[in-house]
Amino acid sequence: MNSNSYKDLVVWQKSMDLVVKIYQLTEAFPKAEIFGMVAQMRRSAVSIPSNIAEGSKRGTKKDFRHFLLIAYGSGAELETQIEISKRLNLSKLSDFVGIDDLLSEVMRMLNVFVVKLKTTS
Repeated sequence: MNSNSYKDLVVWQKSMDLVVKIYQLTEAFPKAEIFGMVAQMRRSAVSIPSNIAEGSKRGTKKDFRHFLLIAYGSGAELETQIEISKRLNLSKLSDFVGIDDLLSEVMRMLNVFVVKLKTTS
């Protein structure tokens, strides 16, 4: 892959949008959650595009697929943290709507990418 190719991946671009949305959402969380849910959600969100980028630079489809699976796992963590945040009423449910949709889209894209890399290996 060429030097900046991961930036051309729609899944990377959308996961970067997700990071921004998570930061905006958690900005309004109670200050008591700064070292708890805020830190966890931000770390999980950042992990998604970071692993896409790192995997794309590893040089093999097998390595790329491995890092996409890590990104997918981080997405599952984030899904769980979002659900916990909803149950704890850390924000209004309406604040999560765009985030839920975007995360679902990113997860679907990662899944398709992983399957595609497995079949072309």
